[in-house]
Amino acid sequence: MLILGIESATPVASVALADERGLVGEITLNIGLTHSEQLLPMLDQLLQQTRCGLEDVAAIGISCGPGSFTGLRIGMATAKGLAQSRGIPVLGIPTLEAMAWQQSGTAGLVSAMQNARRNQIYGALYRWKDGGEGLYPVLEAMIPAEAASPEDWARRLDRLNEPVALMGDGAIVYEATWRQHLGNRAQILPPYLGIARGSFVALAARARFQAGQRQDFYQIKPLYIRGI
Repeated sequence: MLILGIESATPVASVALADERGLVGEITLNIGLTHSEQLLPMLDQLLQQTRCGLEDVAAIGISCGPGSFTGLRIGMATAKGLAQSRGIPVLGIPTLEAMAWQQSGTAGLVSAMQNARRNQIYGALYRWKDGGEGLYPVLEAMIPAEAASPEDWARRLDRLNEPVALMGDGAIVYEATWRQHLGNRAQILPPYLGIARGSFVALAARARFQAGQRQDFYQIKPLYIRGI
C-alpha cells in the first residue's frame, strides 16, 4: 500500500510517498518558485528515486487548506488529475492537521497556526491521544481550522489551562501574545517544525485510508477560510 502526499497550500512545495511501514521518500522545496513549476517535476524525481510508479499508488493525500488560494488550486488540480488517470481515491487533509502530525507520539495539545496577516491567524487545535497497546497514537480535532485574532485565540487556549505546543509561522509571528496570555504553558516550537510537508500529508492520509475512509476527486474541495 503506497500513499502519495502533496503539499502546496503554503509557499513550500512538497511531495512524499508513505507505506504501511512509514515514510518511503520525500522532496520538499522552499525556494519561491510557483507550484505549477515545481510539483510535477518533483513528483517525477520522487518516483524515479524511490523506484516506484503511479501504478503502485493506492490513494493520494492532498493538503486542502487553509492556505494560498493559488497554491491550493494547483495542488488540487494535480491530485485530481492523477487520481482520475489512475482511478484511485483522493483524501483531503486539512493543512493544519498535517502540520500537527509532526508532533505525533507526543501527548497533549497542539495548536497549529498560519499567519493570515491583517492581525489574524488560521488556527486549529488538536490533541494527541494514546491509541492503545500496539496501535498508533490518535489525533483528535478539538477546534477545526478557523480565522481568529491572536488575542482571541490566546484567550481560548488560556481557558483550557493546559500546556500547549504552538507551531507554524503564526506561532512565531505572535510569540509575544502567547507568552502574555499563556506564560510557561506555551511551548513555542522552532520554525522548522512548523513547515507544511508532504510526508505528514501522506501519513495522515494513510491513517484515514487504513480506517476505511475514501473520497473521489469530485468530493474534494479547497478549504478557504476568509478573515473577519
